[in-house]
Amino acid sequence: MQANVGSADKTIRIVVGIAMIAAGVMYQNWWGAVGLVPLATALMGWCPPYSLLGINTCSLKKNG
Repeated sequence: MQANVGSADKTIRIVVGIAMIAAGVMYQNWWGAVGLVPLATALMGWCPPYSLLGINTCSLKKNG
């Protein structure tokens, strides 16, 4: 798994994930569980759909 989520993308995913978890807790519904997905992809730095679509927002420089 090569990192494909950049820093701005991570920040947005963390904010959205926390907001969804907070909404799930506040309204006592399933949005909290769905909010774990963007939070997990941000913390891992890897997004499976990005890999399938060939998207890479990470600015890591490759050696070679």
